[in-house]
Amino acid sequence: MEDIPYYNGYYVGAGKPLLVGYPGYDYIRLGINYGDDLWNVANVSTDTTCKITLNEAKKYLSYQQAGDIHYDDVQGDKTDEVFANFRPMNFGKLKENTVYRGASPIDNKHNRAPVSDRLIKNANIQYDINLADNEDEIKQFSSKEDFNSPYFMSLYNNKKVSLLSMNIQYKTEEFSKKLIEGLTAMANNEGPYYIHCQEGKDRTGYFCMVVGAIGGATYDELIADYMKTYDNYYGITLESSKEKYELIKQSNIDDMLLFMAKSEDLESLKNANMEEIATNYLIRIGMEKEQIDLLKSKIVTNE
Repeated sequence: MEDIPYYNGYYVGAGKPLLVGYPGYDYIRLGINYGDDLWNVANVSTDTTCKITLNEAKKYLSYQQAGDIHYDDVQGDKTDEVFANFRPMNFGKLKENTVYRGASPIDNKHNRAPVSDRLIKNANIQYDINLADNEDEIKQFSSKEDFNSPYFMSLYNNKKVSLLSMNIQYKTEEFSKKLIEGLTAMANNEGPYYIHCQEGKDRTGYFCMVVGAIGGATYDELIADYMKTYDNYYGITLESSKEKYELIKQSNIDDMLLFMAKSEDLESLKNANMEEIATNYLIRIGMEKEQIDLLKSKIVTNE
């Protein structure tokens, strides 16, 4: 097996096998980056063995260093918006203050749920797209002693929450179905909308990339919105950490855009019509044109 670059918890390389090793786990997972699990694709079992060798020392050291990033769960002097990675998607042709993204307002694992809940109330959110959780998890979160998310629960109790329980394997059929389900829920309900997973970073990053592209955003606007998360959580900007910024951009949002466009030519995307690319992508994965148009009518300005 050829050596594979490690980045942010995953070994990267579009379409290549990947290895994931997390602290505390007693096994290494072999899969396909952002795709189907390799044991299903290759029809392997627990008895299957393989040999892994390193071809070149330090070849992907920069990826390892870029992925070695951490944040804490203490707000300190950070604003609510920065701490909760909360912001409106006011770019492209998206209607102002209509689509918001950020951290979970219900899962308080990182001490952000009460802050997010307060922010979605202030933004008058009318529909919540929860990419991370299912019914059982909502019951679990709301029964905890530190639960303090009354506004989210008011939306949930009024059936104004879509629970998608998605993973981040955006190259899979299952992910495509959940993506369409979430976008259709937006189309069939009134905003303002709030899109989140747990941190508002990976699953939210892909979902919001599609929403932004449908909303007429440019390549540069999509990049800026995606990378704002890395500023909020890690203080990584083009000015402060150029190498990390570029590696994260390349390994994440650029690859996502190339996958959506069904292209390998990043340069051609930089001036491409992202709205057309996103529309074609959604049709390709099974979303009806009528639903796409209805979604656009809810989130895209006519000006």
